[in-house]
Amino acid sequence: MGRTLDDVVAALPEARRARVEARARELKDEVESLSELRRVAGKAQVEIASALNVKQPSVSKIEKQTDMYLSTLRSYVEAIGGQLDLIVRLPSHAPLRIERLGDVSLGASAGPRKITAKRRTKPKASLRAG
Repeated sequence: MGRTLDDVVAALPEARRARVEARARELKDEVESLSELRRVAGKAQVEIASALNVKQPSVSKIEKQTDMYLSTLRSYVEAIGGQLDLIVRLPSHAPLRIERLGDVSLGASAGPRKITAKRRTKPKASLRAG
């Protein structure tokens, strides 16, 4: 009869077993997608849609996106009852938390701002006679 995973882990030296168990806990705390994050939070797409004031298919679309605005991600995380922290890790430096991006006076519900360049127009010719 074959050995079970529990048998294999139990046969490891204590220090190795502790490292394996610590890594297993780390992996359990990781999620690979927003839908998995939502399930961990115990929420349904309909609940998230209601909190975001959108329809359920929009939540499904958000969960399938590979790229999105941080404001969208922040709103989604807050809708499932969480808080989004943005941490930057640089070589030879302790992790840095970004507290604010851009103009926070707009609020999360205002969405991203579009910046448009003003068109240059030619000066109008003077109608005055010399």
